[in-house]
Amino acid sequence: MRRRKPYLLAVAGALVLAATACGAGDSPSTAGSAGGSAAQTITYWASNQGTSLENDKEVLRPELDRFTKETGITVNLEVVPWADLLNRILAATTSGKGPDVVNIGNTWSASLQATGAFVPWDDALLKTLGGKERFLGPSLAATGAPGQPPTAVPIYGMTYGLFYNKKMFKEAGIDKPPATWDELIADGKKLTKDGKWGLAVEGASVSENAHHAFIFGRQHGAELFDASGKPHFDSDQETRAIKQYLDLMAVHKIVNPSNAEYANGTEAVQDFVSGKAGMLMWQSIATQLKQAGWSEDDYGLAPIPLPDPSQGGEQVNAMVAGINLAVFKTAANKDGALKFAQFMTAKQTQQNLNKAYGSLPTVTDAYDDPAFESETIKTFQQILSTTAAPLPQVAQESQFETLVGNAMNQLFADVASGKPVTEEAVKAKLTDANQQMGG
Repeated sequence: MRRRKPYLLAVAGALVLAATACGAGDSPSTAGSAGGSAAQTITYWASNQGTSLENDKEVLRPELDRFTKETGITVNLEVVPWADLLNRILAATTSGKGPDVVNIGNTWSASLQATGAFVPWDDALLKTLGGKERFLGPSLAATGAPGQPPTAVPIYGMTYGLFYNKKMFKEAGIDKPPATWDELIADGKKLTKDGKWGLAVEGASVSENAHHAFIFGRQHGAELFDASGKPHFDSDQETRAIKQYLDLMAVHKIVNPSNAEYANGTEAVQDFVSGKAGMLMWQSIATQLKQAGWSEDDYGLAPIPLPDPSQGGEQVNAMVAGINLAVFKTAANKDGALKFAQFMTAKQTQQNLNKAYGSLPTVTDAYDDPAFESETIKTFQQILSTTAAPLPQVAQESQFETLVGNAMNQLFADVASGKPVTEEAVKAKLTDANQQMGG
């Protein structure tokens, strides 16, 4: 996921080294008295960033073992699927029975902050990580409501882009990636033939659908919440945006109807890397591409097409996505959990894990690794710094994702079954979501 600031934030100065940055081998000295005892443990719920839950364990285990070697603290790891993660976290906030440390999609930051269940990262605590100036601005801004201490610290930086298959483009006579929505449709039609499709989507994924609802809604000038926090999910602008997205399957037929059943965050990616679809609007898929034996000679990454400025929307084609790390106030080993946060934001860990996942380091001093000079990473950095917008940092944000994401799941299912989906049908679903929010 993955998943974000009250205004557009630039990554200007992101590659400047912070003088107070912690090195990979730094020994945490102010996070508490934990460490040294081999009997100490922490429980860590990680999010699914790789090709499978098992793949994540393979990626994470060497780093967790290194943490144990450095601190004497054993990490009990559980990788939680995206479809379950938010509900698991919310249950833990009410029961008090959760892990010590958890990954959260950064769009949930303000919602989870409002529960009061997590350790706030005030300035003093952030100094144990090298200070707030060590983090990238967009990533740090997507950590909770403005004016409040972050509810979590960023560990993986992400945003959306358009992946495209260079071989399929060449065979279809397409010489460059689409820059407009009309070009996206036209290219998709050229690619849709011989059992292959122009674009793959995750039509039954709550989070993916909600993210696209936000991105395309902004392109049409939609605002999900007004200044008072009242939801406006069913505006004409948002309705048109979602209809536009659904029409890629319903009208233009460049998306396989079977994509309406894709829910686990891996199936659309698999269609792309297996050559069943020529394009994919996604965050990082580095692990999947590597496993498939792909290089940047085989694929490209471009910004998702922007709207014509004359249409009145905003020049937004991505969201400030990423993964944050939060510590529960009820952590059985809070000192160990805080040391783990130091470890996960340390230079070497940031380089190792973000290289493995193809995501962006969230700390400035990690960018001296040549791996972050690839064309893909540079494109993601450019998108994040210029045309990405944050999802609303409001307490109701996770409810928006759940309600609107589920509404879109149902609409995609209607499209796949051959049922006509009109603007009125889209608006009715959004009005229902709005009413469930009290709007």
